[in-house]
Amino acid sequence: MIRKALLLNALIAVTLRSVVSQNRIPVLRHDVPLDSIRLSDPFILADKKTSTYYMTGTGGMLWKSNDLKKWTGPFAIAQTDPESWMGKNPMIWAAELHHYKDRYYYFATFTNRGVKIDTVGTNVIERRASHVLVSDKAEGPYVPMKDPTYLPADKPTLDGTFWVDKDGKPYMVYCYEWLQNLNGTIEKIELKPDLSGSIGEGKLLFRASESPWSREKANDKIVPNKVTDGPYLFFTGTGRLGMLWTSWIYDVYAQGVAYSKSGTLDGPWIQEDAPITPPNYGHGMLFSTLTGKWLMSVHSHKSSNGRTIRVPHLFEVDFSGHKLVVGKPYIP
Repeated sequence: MIRKALLLNALIAVTLRSVVSQNRIPVLRHDVPLDSIRLSDPFILADKKTSTYYMTGTGGMLWKSNDLKKWTGPFAIAQTDPESWMGKNPMIWAAELHHYKDRYYYFATFTNRGVKIDTVGTNVIERRASHVLVSDKAEGPYVPMKDPTYLPADKPTLDGTFWVDKDGKPYMVYCYEWLQNLNGTIEKIELKPDLSGSIGEGKLLFRASESPWSREKANDKIVPNKVTDGPYLFFTGTGRLGMLWTSWIYDVYAQGVAYSKSGTLDGPWIQEDAPITPPNYGHGMLFSTLTGKWLMSVHSHKSSNGRTIRVPHLFEVDFSGHKLVVGKPYIP
């Protein structure tokens, strides 16, 4: 089953048609509860400079809050180059905001549906890649930097995230999509010191098939699932390097965690035996509130009358020890 491509295409098609393709300004809403927002891949930046929470995700829009309870948005903040490979109105998936060296960076997946790069079996693969934009303010606008591409044009990549490894160098960690390689991977690529482009080639960290918990049925056999989705890096209190990532257990959306034996991106990565979040929650990230409490932001996933509904949720977490432990839901 074509998970990531078809699911997210359907999920954000209405928003893209009404906001991007028709160049409409999104209707601004105020005092919106978190559970009333429909958003995949929610990423929250707690910005101490402005004492504000900024949330983005698939669709590329921005929401703002002072307390995590009530949100204002959506704001359009990504200004892409229509003459670039992205085209005039790219789809935007899994946007993230990272503060690094006094600037703000917008890591996101951009898709130009008008360009086909490959066909593998029945999978027609569109031009899609993780990319980075920059701004001097958390709320944007975010604009392109020097390099026109960060990752190869002939490979579909997605869900790029940011990490500075123990060598002091910045990296993008991303997924090479299963639609082409049929066994999704998570990889890394070194970034330039100012994040304006990439250096060298990507390096494999692990494959979807290495997970002991993600499964699917193929030709009446139970096999490892092929989807890799939503990597996010963190250190535990004991200095152990962990990675959140998401896949599927048959038709159930599920998030697991892997730990690096070496403490660096190079691994080897040891997968935990079971998912760490409840069924049908995933694509998580961790953030500290403005008062110092650590939380996980995820989206819930359910199908209703042929529609996919995804809503941001918060969970309490504890990773002060050797492992990440996910606690109860957090209600702001």
